[in-house]
This record gives sequence, structure tokens and C-alpha cells, in this order.
Amino acid sequence: MALNFMGRKLRNHTIAPATKQRAWETTNLSKFPDDSPGLTRATQTRPTVTVLEELPGSVPDLREDVKRCQPCTIHNTRLDPDTDTGKIRVFCRIRPLNRAEGMKGSNFIVSCLDDYSVVLETPRGQREFQFDRIFNAESTQEEVFQDSSRLIQSAIDGYNVCIFAYGQTGSGKTFTMVGDKERKNPGIIPRTFTKIFDIIQENQSKFEFKVSAYMLELYNDRLQDLFVSPAEAFGKKIEIKKDKKGLVFAQGAETKEAASAGELFALFEQGCANRHIAATKMNMESSRSHLIVGIMVESRNLTNGSVSFGKISLVDLAGSERAARTGAKDDQLKEANSINKSLSALGDVISALSTEQPHVPYRNNKLTQAMQDSLGGNAKTLMFVNISPAACNMEETLTSLIYATRVKAITNNAQRNMDNREIAQLKEVILKLRTGQPVEEEDV
Repeated sequence: MALNFMGRKLRNHTIAPATKQRAWETTNLSKFPDDSPGLTRATQTRPTVTVLEELPGSVPDLREDVKRCQPCTIHNTRLDPDTDTGKIRVFCRIRPLNRAEGMKGSNFIVSCLDDYSVVLETPRGQREFQFDRIFNAESTQEEVFQDSSRLIQSAIDGYNVCIFAYGQTGSGKTFTMVGDKERKNPGIIPRTFTKIFDIIQENQSKFEFKVSAYMLELYNDRLQDLFVSPAEAFGKKIEIKKDKKGLVFAQGAETKEAASAGELFALFEQGCANRHIAATKMNMESSRSHLIVGIMVESRNLTNGSVSFGKISLVDLAGSERAARTGAKDDQLKEANSINKSLSALGDVISALSTEQPHVPYRNNKLTQAMQDSLGGNAKTLMFVNISPAACNMEETLTSLIYATRVKAITNNAQRNMDNREIAQLKEVILKLRTGQPVEEEDV
């Protein structure tokens, strides 16, 4: 539905205003928990804005590409049917104005043209970015998860999957991934737990399943196990390793089995209680660490004995921030520097992958090591870029959108992890020998 290139005329011409109702044209309040119940916003009409120039970094129009590729879309990535390669998918989520921004009278500078295009107003004119899906301030947690849930089936089928959230401090990453404290609006992570066991329940007559999980945080450049107490975690050494198939795992971390979504959620709550958070000027409960939840799903086909292994990595990244805006001092300043250092290393990896550099600096930081199979690796990967619509956050929002645009250019090679019956039996024998268990004749 493009009119004169989607209503846009480039270079010193005007942008035609949209005719359908947008997120900013309603007085409905946000579904995000940190908004003020008394804050309303009046109906606004978007003015016609003059575009000064075609700015570098803007994304070309992809609507026709999306339409052409939809028949071959598999879960989170448009895969080549012969090679199973595809671009990382990127979803953009725009949160509402929060109470502080509303009290300051901050203006909206972010708008949605449609489900794929977001426009940011800058001092140099408008910049348009395009992603695989745009969620506005009125989008519910259910809607957000619905477009992500097919990935869970991929993991159970034996693929590695990663869903991660990126954005500035206070942009809504933890709400998207975890949900609110009252559990009224659960996010991607708890909904994933439920979805895993819903699929298992549907297929239990044909497959035998085993689900296990680990939970880590990267805090001040140190990986810590959240399944143990802080005192125990401090003396524990955890290293990121890769197996022969390129699968990343955390050596030394506690891995615990779960037989239901409730058990998995109980483990998650236990880990969250050990996570580092603090209040800053930007956010009342700012995550001071990167959260990494790994869920392994092993399934055995009861008919032919084949075994598949899938891993779901759910990552809630700490927010990028400037100390002058957050008021960070002492320990919080140290935390902020560590967060920014790791996000900078992640940016270097993304830049190298998106420009197809021969060397990708994964080893420069523990965060990039932990995400090595998710970025440019063998996983099906989905990124949420969370942004604020407020004028006071324009610079951070622009940086996040450019960052996400680079991620969208990265290609992964998704491979199914599967063994036939004979190989699966041999692995069981080897495991028994290593652990000193007796090996029966029928095992060989």
C-alpha cells in the first residue's frame, strides 16, 4: 500500500500525514506498570514535517521484500530452503511516556507508519527505520509473545533459539522479557515456560522430553550463577565454552531439571531474587547486570529412537546509560561502566558481522562469548529493541535504532541438533562409563 514511496517525498519535500489512528492519537493509558495512573495525553494530530535531507543510516523500503518472503518464513528467520541460513529478525517496541516524562511535558518524537516502519523526529529531520514488526504503546504482552512463540517449537524440534532485549535504561526491556512485579502482565520468559510444557503435553504420546535450565548474570565483568546464593556464587568460577557443534554452554553453572512450567518458574523466581538491581534517576528498578536464562530441551522419538537437543537463550540486557543522566556514583558508576563496556563489545561484534569482516571479536567480553552462537552462529535469533518515545531521550533512541538496524543485517546458520538411535545409545554408554555407572550388555 505504497503511495509515492509510502507517502514520502525525499529531499526538501513533505511527508504525507497518516490517515489511520496512531498510538499517539488516543487517550488510553499504557499497559506498562511504571506509568502514572493519573497521566493522560490529549489527542494529537501529527504536523507535516519537512525533511531536510536523506540521512545516512536510514533503512531502505522493505515492504515488498517482506511480502515476497512471507511464504518461506520459518519461525524467526526467513530461511533459504537449501542452506537454512537467514537474517536475524528484529522487533521494535515503543513504550509509552512514563510519569517523569509526562510531568516534564516531554513531546512524542516517535511514530509508526505501519506494522513495519517507525519514524523518529530529529533536529535534522525525520528518520525512518524498518523492522520485522513494530509494537506501539498500546501493544499487549500477549500480542508481543504471539509473534515470538513459534520459536519455542523450533527449540523443541532441536534448534538453538535466542530472544534478547536491547535498549537504554528504563526503555521497557525487563517488562518485555520478564513482566511486572505483580505478575499481571508476564513477559516473554514466563510465557516461554508455559509454552514449552504446553507443547510437551501435546506430544507426550510420541516423544519423551527432558527440560533443564541454568540462570546467569554478568555483573561487573563477572559471570555469577543465580541458582546459588550470592555467597556461594562469589567463589564459583563459570566459563563460557563451545562444543563441537558450536553450541555455547556455561561450564561450572548449576543446571536444574524441571518437570512443569511451575517448577521452571519457581527456579526463575529464585534466580531473580539474587539478581542485582538498584534505583537510578532514569529507572526505579534498574537492572545492574545482564540476565541470561538457558533452557535445554531434549526429546526422544518413541518410534525411531532419534534424539534432538534444543536450547533457548533468553537474555535481558542491562540498559545503556550515561552517568550524567542516571546520577550514578561510586558502585553504581562502576556498574554502569561495566555495562557500557560490554554493550560496546557487543556493538563491535554486531558491526563486524553486519559488514562481513573476517574477524569477529567475540572474545573481547564475556557477554559476546555467551551470545556467540546467537549472533552469527547457529541459532534462530530474535532481537527486541525497546525505545522511549520522549524527546528528552532522542539521542539514546536514535542510537538504539541504528544499533538494531545493524543486527538486522546479520546472517545466522540455523542447524538442527539431532542424533539417530545408535549415536544416542553410544552417548549414553560413554556417559555411564565416565560417571562410573555399570554398563549392561543391552546398552552396547
